[in-house]
Amino acid sequence: MVSQPTSPVVPDPSLSRRSQYDDRHPQLFHSLHQEHSSVLSLAADAENIYTGSQDGQISVWDKATFKLKTVLGGHTGSVLALEYAADRHWLFSASGDSTIRVWSTRNHAPLYLLHPHLETDSGDLFSLVWCPLLQTVYFGCQNTSLQWFSFSSPALEHSASFGISLPSDGSIRSGTSTPTSSSRKAHKFFDSYPQYTRRPADLNARNPTCASCLPISVSGSLPVSSSSRDFSTPPPDSCLKGDLVKPPLAVLQVPSECVVFSAHYGYVYCMALLPSNREGSDDQSFDDVSNGNLQLVTGSGDSTVKLWQLPSGRRQDDAPQLLHTFDCGAGAVLALAVRGDTVFAGCQDGLVKVWDLETRTLVRTLLVVELWACPRLLFQNVDILSMSILHSDLYVCSANGDVQRWSASFDLLGSWRAHEGIILSSIITRLPVSDDAQADGGEKFTLVTGGNDDMIKIWEVVPSRTRHNSFSELSGIGGTTDISKSINDILVYALTKFVAIPSVSNALAHKEDCRQAAIWLRKCFTQLGAEASLLPTGETTNPLVLATFHGTRTSPNRPRILFYGHYDVISARPNGWTSDPFTLTGRNGYLYGRGATDNKGPIMAVACAAADLLARRALGVDLVMLIEGEEEAGSGGFAAAVKRYKDAIGPIDSILVSNSTWIAEDTPCITYGLRGVVHCNVEISNDGPDLHSGVDGGAAREPMLDMVKLLGTLTDDTNRIAIPNFYDWVRPLTEEERQLYKVLSSVTQTPASLLAKRWREPSLTIHNVEVSGPRNSTVIPSTVKAHISLRIVPDQNLEAIAASLQEHLRNEFQRMTSPNKLSVTIDQTADWWLGKLDDPWFHALENAVKDEWGVDPLRIREGGSIPSVPYLEKEFSCHALHLPLGQSTVRTIFLDNLT
Repeated sequence: MVSQPTSPVVPDPSLSRRSQYDDRHPQLFHSLHQEHSSVLSLAADAENIYTGSQDGQISVWDKATFKLKTVLGGHTGSVLALEYAADRHWLFSASGDSTIRVWSTRNHAPLYLLHPHLETDSGDLFSLVWCPLLQTVYFGCQNTSLQWFSFSSPALEHSASFGISLPSDGSIRSGTSTPTSSSRKAHKFFDSYPQYTRRPADLNARNPTCASCLPISVSGSLPVSSSSRDFSTPPPDSCLKGDLVKPPLAVLQVPSECVVFSAHYGYVYCMALLPSNREGSDDQSFDDVSNGNLQLVTGSGDSTVKLWQLPSGRRQDDAPQLLHTFDCGAGAVLALAVRGDTVFAGCQDGLVKVWDLETRTLVRTLLVVELWACPRLLFQNVDILSMSILHSDLYVCSANGDVQRWSASFDLLGSWRAHEGIILSSIITRLPVSDDAQADGGEKFTLVTGGNDDMIKIWEVVPSRTRHNSFSELSGIGGTTDISKSINDILVYALTKFVAIPSVSNALAHKEDCRQAAIWLRKCFTQLGAEASLLPTGETTNPLVLATFHGTRTSPNRPRILFYGHYDVISARPNGWTSDPFTLTGRNGYLYGRGATDNKGPIMAVACAAADLLARRALGVDLVMLIEGEEEAGSGGFAAAVKRYKDAIGPIDSILVSNSTWIAEDTPCITYGLRGVVHCNVEISNDGPDLHSGVDGGAAREPMLDMVKLLGTLTDDTNRIAIPNFYDWVRPLTEEERQLYKVLSSVTQTPASLLAKRWREPSLTIHNVEVSGPRNSTVIPSTVKAHISLRIVPDQNLEAIAASLQEHLRNEFQRMTSPNKLSVTIDQTADWWLGKLDDPWFHALENAVKDEWGVDPLRIREGGSIPSVPYLEKEFSCHALHLPLGQSTVRTIFLDNLT
């Protein structure tokens, strides 16, 4: 009997969302056929597409006509990687013959032949990147080493410009002289026979490295004449293997100091430069590299991606410094792509791991090829061998011949069969457009794919017009802008970009939007003059943004103020808005948009104020901004992250919060109190199925009736909370508070007793009741769930109240002697907070508001809860201040648009 293969474990479908799937795929613009040779590598410049083949040749295709212009021969092994250096008009090619060749893209002549350190001991050269700032090429080797070579030598530049040969007497700096011997060395692995044969290594086991040949010019598929050779007939195989006469300008050798041995524990298959200088990328700027942001990522067969810091200077022997190792845990990493601070690692078995470089956490795992959904692929190779990025879109090429397009929010936008074989390489490049189209700013992007079916496919692709394209731009903030003269414009500009990011923390669909909001905010703070970074809070929660605006350095013992805020928002239902909630809109002197008051507007106002003071050298404090991304979802991971990074935050003298609204339209106020909250889930169920009330009504103990009775025990006939000893520790109303409520009552035209109930008295709310089954009028649900909350006040103990609530529910349910089962869980808690009205920081805030508005601010309390405020007070042993910035009209708009 033939055994059946075991079924693979079905992966979590939530890891790859297909809600926006589009069956339409890009139009096939053109196809190119490369005779009898797989297309292993691709590159392109403004005029040509370069394809590296398995037989060692590089074909040059004209972008305008898609005809073969020339073939570059010289490599004796497969061309495994190609890289175009736009600043030099060079083409780099790395090969399985353990060499790198450099070609001029102007005349396609050979320039340099570069040998790695130890020459053939390096094995196949799988990957390379060109760093224009350092004028250095980095490449990864089969022997697990990372090597590099600098082309910033004046002698090299002179030779490339004037076409002269370099001396071999060592007059060039270390690493640029010709090899001392032209004879080939025996390789201890590739050329050796098994030891038991007792035979010497075979020097002819692999073809020796030879000089580059002249480009072979062809028209269509037939060679044409050249002054140095008659090409009226096809060239012999020896010609195509590089045995023609013209050598490169120089033969170069990587010196020993330009090697990181054992950079990985496997072959170095792929690498990428940060920031990306790839065509189609939207982060090609190298403006930030002076701040140490020039980095390299490498992927290997050891299942890891490594992050390397590249030197800020141009010394050739400055080695990359290993910053971090990401363990993909999904087989070999075969392809890498980068966008901003995000690295996409294409792995074996159809997985793409998405890593955040700032927090160094795994953001997402994309199931590009799902074996459980494709039985025909169970025994096929479905590795991810190539990826390309066009602005916010990621194109993933699989070994099964498919290409998938993913959005910046990790939605699968489309999938199509591109090749009848394995897709081995891909690039994004522009095609030439007409003068009229150029005048209109038009551009035509293509995805070029190459496979083992000997085909090159050119697909016309269109960049996504998403919000990510708009909020990724940071021009206009900071930089050379005179902040002191344009701070209001900068504030509105920054808030426009900030509001455009739908950073809804309690929706899985916007998880990536939240991370992008954090990345954007960190960059914005940096451009405004702060030192900023991201701090991880966990694999499933959004990162913190930490930024410090350092005050005037001449001021000794500067106070340190911590501003707490949150960049996440609640969702916005489509109806009820007169404008797009995620587009900041100005109407009648007000700005409308989700988060404009809660809490993106206050964040940008404080940051821009600090930047303005900093520009005028008038910032007398150190302002530390700590912005979380989970406040609207319960501040998950916040407390643990603050403890973990407390040293990075530093000592704090006072805390400032701005996360609520005024109670009046024209009079500013200061909030000095918040209620706490206990959220509780109650479930009553039985072991049976849902029943029919006409069949089983009266015969079964119904969970719904038990739930109604149980919830009824929480309050008495006067609606006071009936939990034992609940009111014992409630702080009595003082005469000073009573007079304050009278003043506020006259301002707001609200009864003082009602203000007290909202702000300083505890309350209980039953938010919802959910049932199993179809919810029609004949069903007896087998499970009933209810969500309740308690708002607590000074001096009630949070833990004690939560425990007494659970105990009360269990005791009352036990008295019912019901056969059903009860489950009570505490979902979320936040402690109450009360500010110190006699604190010098509070008086300083009052005086500042009075100086600005010309009136004494009102002192108010809020009925809501902000979990992080009391926690931060306890953690940093200082007092908090709460300054609302939204007017009372905002409160109405805010409540009207709650979902």
